[in-house]
Amino acid sequence: MEHVRITSRLVTLVVVVLVGLGACAFDPQSGGSGGGGAAPAGAAEQATGASDTSGPDQHGRPTPAVPTPKPSRKPTPKPTRTAAPTTTTPGTGTPTVAGCPQGQHQRAVETHLARLGGFGAVTVDGRQSAADCAAIKKFQKRYGIRPVEGRAGPTTLDVAQRLATTDTTRCKAGTGTTFCVDLTRQTVWALRGGKVIMAPTVTRTGMSGYRTPAGTYAVNYRNPKEWSNPYEVWLPYWQHFTQGMGFHETTTYLHEKSIGSHGCVNLLHADAIRMWELGKVGTRVVLIGRRPGT
Repeated sequence: MEHVRITSRLVTLVVVVLVGLGACAFDPQSGGSGGGGAAPAGAAEQATGASDTSGPDQHGRPTPAVPTPKPSRKPTPKPTRTAAPTTTTPGTGTPTVAGCPQGQHQRAVETHLARLGGFGAVTVDGRQSAADCAAIKKFQKRYGIRPVEGRAGPTTLDVAQRLATTDTTRCKAGTGTTFCVDLTRQTVWALRGGKVIMAPTVTRTGMSGYRTPAGTYAVNYRNPKEWSNPYEVWLPYWQHFTQGMGFHETTTYLHEKSIGSHGCVNLLHADAIRMWELGKVGTRVVLIGRRPGT
């Protein structure tokens, strides 16, 4: 009887152990979802790309740690420099760069502007560029050329050539201030003690029948706003030097060559102001050459 009881207890112990093992074992065939069981530790990090940690697998064997992937470092691409867009003016075939049409005197204007300086960098190659356009526009604005569009047209060439070829040493200046006028090139500048204090700029003198005479004179009367009786027009910044002729701001478009003054030396607004500031009664005036067609 005692033997039977011992045998019964052994059978009961074996059954309890087997049942306990079945409750904790992970079934690899179920994918970790059978019976509502939880996913293995670390599954969420793997799904999101987070780093994993080492630990025992479902069978109690150690698993190697999964290294965190390092992001690859790619060099930042450098911005490329593109040239200014070039188009063609419809119906003309004329190239247009950065909104500036190329004129028929592109290379010649570039040459004169490079010689004059002060208007920005230009490349003497006969081809319009954004830098050439900006320089030509600045030049046109300075000398009252219309329209200010950066195009190297006939008027821009004419003005640039006249200024670039003016020889300031031809004017025989005294010890004080001297106003110099090149009638041939239609330019004017100022000297003091033999040095240029106002660079050559454009002018328009007497037209045919009203020629402005060459010679040496002196300013003998000044008025910031003179009224012209015979022509009934105001003459701003008037500086008279001979026979009813004097320096003053122009009342018409200076670059209209079909007309001219009645002997006076016409000036752009900024230049008339500058010469008014430099001059006084007694200022020496020297006119050389002769206006073509007079």
